[in-house]
Amino acid sequence: MAFDIFNRVNVLVKKTYYIYQRYNVDATFALLYHEMPINVVELSKYVRISDQLIPLDDNHYFIIFSFTTQENAYKASQNIIQNLDKFFNNQTSCIALDRFDVLKSAQSVVNRLKQILAETRKSSYIRVETEDILDH
Repeated sequence: MAFDIFNRVNVLVKKTYYIYQRYNVDATFALLYHEMPINVVELSKYVRISDQLIPLDDNHYFIIFSFTTQENAYKASQNIIQNLDKFFNNQTSCIALDRFDVLKSAQSVVNRLKQILAETRKSSYIRVETEDILDH
């Protein structure tokens, strides 16, 4: 991941932690994988205006589901996957969600999401997964 992209992710993770600590507002971090290219304008049609999308590379987006518990982010992710299935006319997209923990660095958040996503892509028939997949 390029330094400027990681720096943006780092700033947004810290901002999200600050908002949580200051106002006790939930958020959930996610990593979206898609095989074929999609631009942020098209993808933004499938998320709420309050959610943030950061393109990491041609196939991955870091998502911050603002004001959203992991349970609700899971439901939102299922909707995103359903919309992407229609958009791409395939079923290869998937999303990783990780437990929100203000003690995790941005690098740790991204690394865990990548681990969850890797496990999801190789062994799961469910295309939205949480950190629970790492326990198996």
